[in-house]
Amino acid sequence: MNTSTLQILIAMASYMAVVVGIGIAFARRANENSAEYFLGGRSLGPWVTAMSAEASDMSGWLLMGLPGVAYWSGLADAAWTAIGLAVGTYLNWLIVSKRLRRYSVKAGDSITLPEFFSNRFKEDKKVIMVLAALFILVFFTVYAASCFVTCGKLFSTLFDAPYISMMILGAIFVLVYTILGGFLAESASDFMQAIVMIIALTVAVILGTIAAGGLGAVIENAKSIPGFFQFFGIANPSIDANGVQIVENSAPVFGEASKYGFITIISTLAWGLGYFGMPQVLLRFMAIRSESELTYSRRIATVWVIISLTVAVFIGIVGRALYPADLQTTSEAENIFIIISTNLLPPLLAGLVMAGILAATISSSDSYLLIATSALVKNIYQGIYKKDAKEKEIMWVSRLMLLAITIVAIFIAMDEDSVIFTIVSFAWAGFGATFGPLMLFSLFWKRINRPGAIAGMVGGGAMVFFWKMVVRPLGGAWNVYELLPAFVFSCILIVAVSLLTAPPSEELQAEFEEVKAIKA
Repeated sequence: MNTSTLQILIAMASYMAVVVGIGIAFARRANENSAEYFLGGRSLGPWVTAMSAEASDMSGWLLMGLPGVAYWSGLADAAWTAIGLAVGTYLNWLIVSKRLRRYSVKAGDSITLPEFFSNRFKEDKKVIMVLAALFILVFFTVYAASCFVTCGKLFSTLFDAPYISMMILGAIFVLVYTILGGFLAESASDFMQAIVMIIALTVAVILGTIAAGGLGAVIENAKSIPGFFQFFGIANPSIDANGVQIVENSAPVFGEASKYGFITIISTLAWGLGYFGMPQVLLRFMAIRSESELTYSRRIATVWVIISLTVAVFIGIVGRALYPADLQTTSEAENIFIIISTNLLPPLLAGLVMAGILAATISSSDSYLLIATSALVKNIYQGIYKKDAKEKEIMWVSRLMLLAITIVAIFIAMDEDSVIFTIVSFAWAGFGATFGPLMLFSLFWKRINRPGAIAGMVGGGAMVFFWKMVVRPLGGAWNVYELLPAFVFSCILIVAVSLLTAPPSEELQAEFEEVKAIKA
């Protein structure tokens, strides 16, 4: 190991030591009971709520996936995705946050999303709770796998080590940390990691722009590639049979630009719909200490998201100017942030910037593992199988479930050629369509009933799989991001089934009106 690599390792190890220290600091309180472990006793302040929500949401996808898309095919795909996410972030905080914080307390002081949905409809037979927990388990295991892929790519690129070994090492660290500190430690470290992420992005894009000859040179290079710097066109890298971009005379080869039409734009903007069903964000709404502080949190979260997404997209554009032919596959393109940082920064500073990727990965994967575990243990094990389980027993079962979910996610992440953006997009669609419409109708439509809720949740989740695997491969007008049709289908099912079956009880309607009448 050379001196530069050693310095990078020291900087990253120092950062990880701080993260572990946060976990140790919160370990005692987290282990008091499951409510503290899974929701932090509803004690988060506005800054931690906002920053931890966005850091846990964005993950390594922000630092690797989104810049990789911009590097590979240009502005349009990445920019419209970013716009959809920014709008979705703002609307979710504006529309959902206060009503959910209020309703989750009224509905049996719910501490998990499946528990809230079940309590919202006052289930005797916990069908909604079980289905919601199972969907969370499936999609969050996929999500966690995307984070482990990020770890593997990061460490294997930095230290020239085998991908699988580095991926497993990262997964073990995340597992130990999540077991140690629970929700409060995760939220506190996410706050720190959100700061590290935005600093890392900003430093990388400034240095990259300077090294490329300035903003004008970056833009001129982007304009020279057909469709690369357009909102209504997209670049087409010429690739061989193995998916590797063709390079001639040290320059990457591109075909004619393709149009980025209205349907594609709407499909890409649909990423914003996913926020209404994202458990890692919705739980922050439930965990804040006061509903009145959510307005402040919304402003913080929105500013952070807009800055971070804009810079992440531009890193991909800058990367094409700096290293036009270095990254020749969609998977390799996701390393552009790493390449810029390690090549342009002194080793110690590069290590700190690399900690930004590690920060994003940790902040997301521990959230995903924790929420998936809470869904299984609190909602199925304690909620149905063993209702008299003691707190100590619940905590031990939680840790065993964390281990099992981590192992499954590791197996999913074994493929070194996995594309982080693709993995995340599927899981994002799954949550958005399964829980998004159900959340909105549960909070704002008094007529929704239990059959409608079940139909919408199952139909939305199933449509994500059907559209992704059967319809979208048909191409053409059918090549629409699966979240949009699945979200619409779930909404139709909720309304249709609710209106065709008996209305909710007077008790449910009265509770809805009571929550609606409460002022922040």
